[in-house]
Amino acid sequence: MPRGRPRKNPTDVLIKSAEMIGWALGGIEREILETRQRLTALTAQANQLRSRIAAKAGRTASSDATAAGSDDGEAPAGRTRRRRKMSAEARKRISEMMKKRWAERRKKS
Repeated sequence: MPRGRPRKNPTDVLIKSAEMIGWALGGIEREILETRQRLTALTAQANQLRSRIAAKAGRTASSDATAAGSDDGEAPAGRTRRRRKMSAEARKRISEMMKKRWAERRKKS
């Protein structure tokens, strides 16, 4: 018997490479199936989130409409910024100062 590795027969090589290709195809098909299942799950989750957003948007639109209709000086619901309310005395003081400034401007021109 000759020493070293046995010589490869071309038909043996083809059979082994076909076997490897078959295994590779099987793995790829399995990955495709798992990916499709993940895609289906993610699509269902996205649809669920979209429906929650639409439901919330419907609720906030109706509450914004009622808040916009009220004229009590309060900010509509959902807004965090609050405006300061100026007292009547402060408004009067500012008004008088502005009238005085405008009168001075009219005198100069």
